[in-house]
Amino acid sequence: MNRAIRIEPEAAVELEEASRWYDMKRPGLGMEFLEAFDGLLSHIARWPRAGARVAEVAEDLPVRRVPVGRFPYHVVYLETPTAIRILAVAHDRREPKYWHARTPK
Repeated sequence: MNRAIRIEPEAAVELEEASRWYDMKRPGLGMEFLEAFDGLLSHIARWPRAGARVAEVAEDLPVRRVPVGRFPYHVVYLETPTAIRILAVAHDRREPKYWHARTPK
């Protein structure tokens, strides 16, 4: 059974900013990024444990990450009993651990 996916506000902003940036580089590329993201959400919903565990967070938190296809981004998410929380849409080369503050303490 697929759990609900909840995109945290910070992750939604990151997604929107990345999409706009790609559209400025080439019209339509932002939409391609969003389509890759949407496909990834379907994959995460179906197989939430398929993502790689993030080692730098507490072991009791099932935080995982999956790459966004051909783009240099990862979707970072937390699997909970009731939902999958998208914590970040993180660029691979920018401040790698900035989103750690978004995990529950």
